[in-house]
Amino acid sequence: MSATAKRNHGSAVTIAVTSGKGGVGKTSVVVNLAVSIARLGRRVAILDADFGLGNVDVQLGLTPAWHLGHVLAGDKDIHEIVVTGPAGVRIVPAGSGLRELTALTPSQWQRLAGALEEIRAEVEFLIVDTAAGISSNVIDLLRGLEHVLVVTSMEPGAIVDAYAMMKLLTLAEPERAVNVLVNGVRDGEEAELVFRQLDVAAERFLHCRPRYQGYVPFDPAVRDAVLVQQSTVDLHPQCAASRSFRVLASRLVRLSPEGGTKHRLVPPAGARATAGASLEVERCA
Repeated sequence: MSATAKRNHGSAVTIAVTSGKGGVGKTSVVVNLAVSIARLGRRVAILDADFGLGNVDVQLGLTPAWHLGHVLAGDKDIHEIVVTGPAGVRIVPAGSGLRELTALTPSQWQRLAGALEEIRAEVEFLIVDTAAGISSNVIDLLRGLEHVLVVTSMEPGAIVDAYAMMKLLTLAEPERAVNVLVNGVRDGEEAELVFRQLDVAAERFLHCRPRYQGYVPFDPAVRDAVLVQQSTVDLHPQCAASRSFRVLASRLVRLSPEGGTKHRLVPPAGARATAGASLEVERCA
């Protein structure tokens, strides 16, 4: 990873924010990270890929008329559903309560791939909020994105599930670098304790080393912001959590495509028989 100049159109870095389990504050991280990067002068978009249960728009008090489900059904173009949030962040809403989006068809995967590439061509950073858990939808999506940030907490269940996510990603792509953010802890010492557990297990059993991207402390200001549907960094810019989000943003804004590779999302392997395509990582020099 190296510092890069402001990127040209078509070279957006994709960052997937995911978690092994729900309730670790993943979407709050997505919203605040996106706003923080945008306030650094970068063009940023959020793709809410929590299919059927998306709430990025809800967290920001937005009421989109259309959502990603309309795009995947072929009823709307991606640009017709995009809404603008704070700091000019462009948001692709996922919709909520849409059971049909929990298992995408080959044609839906193809439309998703096209939508992702269209948005990516217009921004510098595309942050993807995945569903929690380790479903095939989530893993297939992660494999088509450049960088993965796993959000976890100090809860034993969250740590175990974060490791499970790392394991599946590593089995699918042994060279995949996984970034870890510890959320909702008391301090840096507690965060490092959580990360060490993941690091030791990954090195011993997966023969890989995750990258520690820091922590966000427990802060009542985060809940306050969620309740009034604003980003924490806007509502309480000087609180401890906001400072951590800005540190994370300044760190991740230096990300570049790993080794000059470009990840491209196409329909998953299970669709090959019916669609003649598979989800793969296309490597370009």
